[in-house]
Formats: sequence, C-alpha cells, structure tokens
Amino acid sequence: MRSGGTFDLPTREKRLAELDEAAAAPGFWDNSEAAQETLQERSLINGPLEAWRKLGAEIEDAEVYVELAEEEQDAATEAEAKIREIDEALARLELERLLGGERDPGNAILTVHPGAGGTEAQDWADMLLRMYLRWCERRGFKTEMIEHQPGEGGGIKSATFTINGPYSYGYLKCEAGVHRLVRISPFDSAARRHTSFASVFVFPEVEDDVEIEIDESDLRIDTYRASGAGGQHVNKTDSAVRLTHIPTGIVVACQNERSQHKNKATALKVLRARLYEHEMQKKQEQLDELQKTKKDIAWGSQIRSYVLHPYRMVKDHRTGVEAGNTDAVLDGDLDQFIEEYLKQTS
Repeated sequence: MRSGGTFDLPTREKRLAELDEAAAAPGFWDNSEAAQETLQERSLINGPLEAWRKLGAEIEDAEVYVELAEEEQDAATEAEAKIREIDEALARLELERLLGGERDPGNAILTVHPGAGGTEAQDWADMLLRMYLRWCERRGFKTEMIEHQPGEGGGIKSATFTINGPYSYGYLKCEAGVHRLVRISPFDSAARRHTSFASVFVFPEVEDDVEIEIDESDLRIDTYRASGAGGQHVNKTDSAVRLTHIPTGIVVACQNERSQHKNKATALKVLRARLYEHEMQKKQEQLDELQKTKKDIAWGSQIRSYVLHPYRMVKDHRTGVEAGNTDAVLDGDLDQFIEEYLKQTS
C-alpha cells in the first residue's frame, strides 16, 4: 500500500494494524529483507497518521483558547498563534497529499549534465549539483554520490547521486528539465554576460519487488580508473564501472567505491531505475515528465531561469513563480517552486 494519494484514514489505520500484527508474529526477522520492507511501509503510513492526529489535538486546543479569548487577552493571543500553527501544518499535509504517484513516497536518483559551452556550462552544472545537495541537507535527507566527472578547467561533466528520504522522488521529480543561468562570466576576461544551460534528470529508486530483467548479454561493461576526489585507493586501480544497455542505449557509471564489484552493483541499481522509467514510458504510450526533459539543453527548452545580471531573479517558466533572493535559491531554498508545481499539476 502506498502512502500517497487521497488520505483515507480508516483504510490506513487498518493497514497499520495489519503491519503491527505482522511485526509481532514469531519469525518476523527470519527474513530480514522482508522485515525491513514491512517496517518501511509502516513508517510511511504511520507518519501521516501521527501528523493528522496531532493536528486534531491542536485544533481542540485552539477551540479552547477561542472560547477563553472573550474573557482573557492572553488567551486571544494564544488562539491566534495556534491558528497560525494549524494553518502551516495543514498546508504541509495537503502538499504531501498531492504526492500520489506510485513511486512518489520512495527514494530518488538525480543526475546533472551541462549543456554546450565548455567550462561555463560545466560550472553551472556544478552550481546546480550543490543547490540540490543543499536542498537535501535542509530536509535531512541522506545523499550518496555515485558518479562524479570533473570538467576540464572547472565544474563537472556529469554527476549522479542518490537521495534517501520520505517522498524524495515525489518532490524532486518536479526539478527534472533544463535550467538556464544568465550572469557575468567569471571565466571571461572581458567580463561579458553569458547564458548557460544544464539538464537535471530524476529517477525513482526501484525496489526489489519490481521485476526489471537485465540480460547480461545486453550489457557492455567497461572499467576505468576513477578521476577526481575519492582518495588514492580509488584512483590507483580500474575500479570505476560503466554499463551500457545495448538495446536501449542507456549508459550509467559508478566510481565512488574502491571495489569494482561494489561499483558494478551500484551501477546496476541505477540502470534498473532507468529501465523502469523507460518501461513506464512505453506502457503509457506518451511522453511523461522525464521525456519532456530530453530536449536540447539550450534556449527555449528551459523550465527555470536563474538571472544574476543585469538584475537578480529566479523564474519558473511552468508555474510563473518568481523569487528575488537568488542566493537563497542557489543555496537550496527550492520549496516554493516545488510546492507550486505540485499544486498546479496534481
């Protein structure tokens, strides 16, 4: 049972009771993998339930303060504060209700690629990478870099990392697309204004219960020496792995582990996620949000513009949301863009 979609309290409470009964049964931990999946589902269901129960208690407290407000000024002040808290909590719960996709409650895999433009675009891709890592940090999500290719002269050629946290895919899928930067180039000695592009792809982390068959004969496996950060042991051997899925042309790479075996296992995990998205597109027989991002990484295809000169503004072209504090946005303050996109598309 997924925890996204319409909030059906009786159904969720019934499912929570079933999971509690399963967890209390003898031999529950005999299959540790299945036990972890059960506990993860319980956590996804119980979180919203607890939030709604807490909200109900706060509403009851607010009603008491409202009754007392006619006689005491302090009670009126408390009532106003409680009502503000309830409004904020209700807005958060309403946002989570919008995350009703099958994979929305799960983890995500995010990839950043620069567009044409050499160092300028590579630096912009690196700025985007930092922005999303900071957003994850603000949320308390755990991240792991699995592929990082430094650019020549600065920035990155590509980067891929996983995000582990509730609804991380549901939120970050809103960020898939082309992102445009306008600024005075730090790499131009004449200090001219430049426009750069980079693309963001977001995939759901596919659970083991989803059958995605990968035939070894369909794979081309290349090993190479890792580049960039990672320590001397990473860079001394050909431990990095690149997988090419020949039927679809999908390519994934991993270089963050010392062990070639571990890197291959992680690359296969990312490949499964990519193939899952590929299959979903075929079944739907139409372009989904991921396919829409596969435009040229250039003018006219961007979902959002970040302007640092001659004025400072970030504008989402899908929703019309604008923000003047560009530094805060580039430091991970993305919630206003994500929330409005979810509201307009759900």
